[in-house]
Formats: sequence, C-alpha cells, structure tokens
Amino acid sequence: MQKRWNILPADESKATALHESLKINKTICQILAQRGLDDFEKSKHFFRPQLTDLLSPWLMKDMQKAVDRILLAKSRKEKILVFGDYDVDGTTSVASMFQFLQKIYPLVDYYIPHRYREGYGISKIGIDFAKENNFSLIISLDCGIKSVELIAYAKTLGIDFIVCDHHMPDNEVPVAVAILNPKQKDCNYPYKELCGCGVGFKLMQALSEELNLNENSYLNYLDLVATAIAADIVPITGENRILAYYGLKKVNENPCAGIKALMILASMQKEMFITNLVFMIAPRVNAAGRMDDAKKAVQLFIEQDAKKAMEFAEMLHSDNTDRKEADSSITEEALAIIEADKNSIHKKTTVVYKEHWHKGVVGIVASRLIETYYRPTIVLTRSGDFAGGSARSVTGFNLYEAIHACREHLIGYGGHFAAAGMTLAINNIEAFSNAFEKVVAATITPELLIPEIIIDAEIFFSELTPTFYNILLQMEPFGPENMRPIFVAKKVLDTGFSKIVKEQHIRFSVRQNKISFTGIGFNMANKFPLLQMQKPLDIVFTLDLNEWNGEKNLQLKVIDLRLSE
Repeated sequence: MQKRWNILPADESKATALHESLKINKTICQILAQRGLDDFEKSKHFFRPQLTDLLSPWLMKDMQKAVDRILLAKSRKEKILVFGDYDVDGTTSVASMFQFLQKIYPLVDYYIPHRYREGYGISKIGIDFAKENNFSLIISLDCGIKSVELIAYAKTLGIDFIVCDHHMPDNEVPVAVAILNPKQKDCNYPYKELCGCGVGFKLMQALSEELNLNENSYLNYLDLVATAIAADIVPITGENRILAYYGLKKVNENPCAGIKALMILASMQKEMFITNLVFMIAPRVNAAGRMDDAKKAVQLFIEQDAKKAMEFAEMLHSDNTDRKEADSSITEEALAIIEADKNSIHKKTTVVYKEHWHKGVVGIVASRLIETYYRPTIVLTRSGDFAGGSARSVTGFNLYEAIHACREHLIGYGGHFAAAGMTLAINNIEAFSNAFEKVVAATITPELLIPEIIIDAEIFFSELTPTFYNILLQMEPFGPENMRPIFVAKKVLDTGFSKIVKEQHIRFSVRQNKISFTGIGFNMANKFPLLQMQKPLDIVFTLDLNEWNGEKNLQLKVIDLRLSE
C-alpha cells in the first residue's frame, strides 16, 4: 500500500538552544522541541519524572464532596458499590478502587455490566442490583458522565452517585453527589487527559491524604493505572507520563499477581514497555468482556494468590484465543466479500454484513480491513431482530459526522471522531450503506485515503550510536503525543546482502557513505525490487536493539522506502 510521507518541520533555533543546554544529539533536541519540550526545565521533568510532581487531587472539582460522601458512608455503615465499564480502563479502575476501599472499610463490593445484556456504562440492571442488595452509594469509574436519566432514577431509589469519568461531558451532567472529571468546563484541574483509572487514582490519593494513610495505599495500584493508560490510548504527557513511568516500573519489579500471571501466559520474560501492555496484556483483558463476562478480569486483578490468579489468567487467555479465531475467520470472510464486489475498487467506504459474525470482534475486524482497504469501514452483524456493528475511520476523517448525516436509516448510533457504533433494521442495511458511501465520497479528501507516516526527522547513519539509542530509551514510555521517533535516512544503498525472509519480510543490509546497518521490514517483500535496482533509496525506520546469541546490536525497523529524488 502506498503511503504519504510527512516529515515534520524543524525549528533550528530552538533545537540549537536545547542542544547547548542539554549537550545531547541535536536531532533528539529537534524532536524534543517539536514536542514542546523546548527548554532545560521542561526536558528535565520529561527525562526524570518524579512522583512528587503529581498534581494535588484537591485541585479537581468536587473532590472534597466525593471524599466527604465516602467518609459519611463509612461512618453510617452504608454499603458502597464500585461500578465500572467492561474494558481495560473500567476493570482496572474497579479493581484498584475496590481494593483500596476494602482496606479501610469492609462494606464494599463491585459490579461490572455485561456487555451484551446491559451495554456500555451505567445500566438500569446495575442500579436495580444495588437497590436489591441495599447499596446506597455507587462510585462509577470510566463511565457515568452521560448517564443523566439513570442517575436521576437511582436518586429516586435513595442511591447516591459519585461519578469518576474522563469522557467529554454533554451540556447537561448528572445530578450526582460529586462529579470528578477534569474535562468539565468549570474544573480547574490543570491536566485534562487522565484515563478513567487515573481519575479513580486521584480519588484514592485524596482519601489517603484525608485519612493520613501511607502513600503506598494508592501507589500500590500504579501497575493497574499504567495498564489502563496504555490500553485507553490517552496522551502519555504530563501527569499520565509520571503515572505510566512508575506504573511500568512496578509492572517490571513487583506486579500484582494477575498481571504477573498474564505476563507468564504471554511468555514475556524481558522488560515490559507500554507496547507490551497494549499488545500482550490489554487484548487478554478486553477479551473477557468481548467473548464472555468481564467480571473475571476484576477477579484476576484483585486476586492475591498466585495459583488462583493463574486460573483467572488462563480463562482470559482462553477468551483471547477464541477472540483471535473469531477475528481471523471474520476478517477472511469480510475480505472475500469486498473482493467479490466488482464496484469495490471505486468505493470510498467499506460496509460488510453477515448475520453469524460475533459482535464482540466487529470493531477489531473493521480495523483489520482498513489495513488492506484504507477507507472508513463499518462491520455489521445480527443482534437480536436488528443489525448492529462498529465503525472505524481513517486518520483525519470525522466518522461520527458522516454517520450522523445518515441517521434517517438508523435506529440508534453513538461514538466519536474515529470510532462509532450503530443499530439499524436489517432491511435498511443496503440503503444505509449507499447513503454512507455518498456522504463520505462527497466529504473525504483524496489524500486522507492514503495512509500517512509522520516522520520526526531526517538522520544520518553516523548519528546512530549506542549513546544515541540510550537517550532514545529514556524518552519511554512512548504513546500518543510522545510516539517512538520515526526517522528518514536519505540516499542509502543496498549492500547486496539484503534478502527476503519467510516469503513476506525483508532482512535489510544497507549503507550510507561508509556506515552499514542491518534491519527488518515486516510484510515488505513487495518492495524488494526497489533494493535490487541498486539505486539510492530513502528509508523510513525506527531504531531497535537486536539481541542474538548474547550479542546486542542496533538495527533498523524499516517502515517504508522509496527511490531517492
């Protein structure tokens, strides 16, 4: 697939000033300046995150109200229900808050809604469960900010709510005892990008300070917070960077029994990074809710006994195996449908439907299809008497607006810029599909249908030293708004030793001037003829460490290449 290269502009004066104060490689200084880390102090806080730099939880609107209501419940011996969503952010939030509260007060339980019986967020079934079991205070985590009617319903039953959420509030917010959400218009909390587990963490921090508890009473859950930050794809900047940095430290040194069990099942013996949490841990946790019941993810995270934790981890591992099989077979079927459609090549969208597809994986399948056909994609399946499904966008295109424009064909829909879900009558699928194609074709620009590679900087092979790599490592944890730097090296030549491996990958051997590097390019075999031309090439890559037979060498992880101009 052809890709657009977007090389970010450099601010030479800022890069030079930073180079003079930091005394490190100028290309790295250029990247730091691009990311807003343009003076010594900002860079120092970036490279050396400190727990003492965590913000005061009392800066968050309603924090005192939330703390007071929990302590009132404690003094009155009320039952408290910790309620969270079924994804990684929700289950880690519930596991950490439940354990924290249980250590200071015994009348606490937790509740995770069932994805298919109750749907996303606060549910009437959940509120009725609370009433039947005499809970008078619900703490919702990673959900609740949009549940105006349900929280009002809970109030009629004598149940109070404390809402801990990070999603964007609507104009009307629920009538809760306290709403903790930095994205509220009148909340002065300086950092707005916490995930749901992060907001819960701030409540635990405030309770800990109010009760004069040891700071480990809340820092003990940093491994769960880091897992949520990784899985929820929130920016790894500011406070999130500190939480992710120390959370990863805990994952590597002293993880909870549940995370340790998942690491064993994923065969992770090396140091864990954010990417390992995203690709190894998060899918196993999410699979519980996709394929069955996410409650067992919380059971895994709160289990202290290593043997029992392994039993729960094996259940999640099994769910994930089922999820992968469903995802793989559905993707195969969906690609066959697209390929059989003679008009598909001219389309700007993909909409596919089969009634037997598993609804827990349609969102993943939509993302998979975009890897082959880069365009806004919707995957639908039968859900009761209706069709339901998930939509995924390409970078830069507002998917939600396009679906909103086709609302006359839908029963219900919701989502945001990049992803959405919808329900519609089965006999409306064709009309909706045609309307969606028409709207997207009229509004999407041609370049948005070509995937973009954002390149941080041009670099010379002479700069790629072990010292350079060690500084790059100190830019971890990588993630949104602090991505692993992507470089371009220009006028590079094949040494003659590059080869295709396993029929689809390229083992690179390239040189620039007199300096040679090896590298790997996954699924790039179709680009091999460019190397055989023995002409100068521009290659896009990230820098990696290859360990083989006890030896460690820098290698290029090649993303794309083209003939030099």
